[in-house]
Amino acid sequence: MSERLEDIAAAMMATGQGLLAADESTATIGKRFDTIGLASTETSRRDYREMLFRADEAMKSCISGVILYEETLFQKAADGTPFVDIIRAAGAVSGIKVDTGAKPMAKFPGETITEGLDGLAARLKTYYDAGARFAKWRGVISVSDVLPSFGAIKANAQALARYAALCQEAGIVPIVEPEVLMDGAPGNHSIDRSEEVTEETLRIVFAELSDARVSLEGIILKPSMVIDGKKARKASVAEVAERTVKVLKRTVPSAVPGIAFLSGGQSTEEATAHLSAMKAGYDLPWGMTFSYGRALQTEALNAWGGKPENIAAGQRAFSHRAQMCSLAAKGGWKKELEKAA
Repeated sequence: MSERLEDIAAAMMATGQGLLAADESTATIGKRFDTIGLASTETSRRDYREMLFRADEAMKSCISGVILYEETLFQKAADGTPFVDIIRAAGAVSGIKVDTGAKPMAKFPGETITEGLDGLAARLKTYYDAGARFAKWRGVISVSDVLPSFGAIKANAQALARYAALCQEAGIVPIVEPEVLMDGAPGNHSIDRSEEVTEETLRIVFAELSDARVSLEGIILKPSMVIDGKKARKASVAEVAERTVKVLKRTVPSAVPGIAFLSGGQSTEEATAHLSAMKAGYDLPWGMTFSYGRALQTEALNAWGGKPENIAAGQRAFSHRAQMCSLAAKGGWKKELEKAA
């Protein structure tokens, strides 16, 4: 594959394929494993991710890239094969989460700033040498009647832009992820409020990317959908799709090669339905696909249950979910296909 940023981004946006977010921190994957009664160890984390990466049917036809946690980027399968090589053999691109998490923002109660810029240039060189060709940084925007503040949006947008510029200098495509939370506190905001905040956030993010001289042709945007808060869900699939596309068309330049949505606390089926509605119903100036973690993995995790004898069952569950997301990325998902599984 070409090493040009534009070509890497194009490969990540291959038609009907999307990104598997397997970049859960050690603490987060520990919570996921708690749901199946499994202790989180280096070996159990390796076994789980190996199950996903060796699901050939899903990886080869539905997954264009995998976002890894630092541990996983350097990890090897049980037989000694580096995970990066397994992902490459499936035709997918390896990426790496590089931020160090959202931390409370001084003087801004209830808001956060994402950290991780210190030493990032040196880390990116190490990650590139290890095989990573894209990276991810998540800015977190809290929503309420009074949040977010302009200052918090601006600070997170500046951090996203500085990260993106460093990535491009290192030959790595940056995924720019400004997540407007649907499930944060209090999580009861309307879809009108979500639309307002998402539009303001994206306008500021793209202004900062421009000021940082980031090449838009060499990024992927990973936004949240315009959706009402988790405790206030009323909007239909059609309304979420319509409002999300409206905001994106107002704010995202056509030079951006692709938009890969996060699921952001939506149910597996909701995230799939919303993506499919956008692809099927609208003429879009950019590629559009999925970049899901929980919405791709939950069924596979439950089917596997941490037991070696359930690996095939876990892979079947992952493949089905990946195929549903792939159909959604082409605008062809239907609810009846879920029932047929």
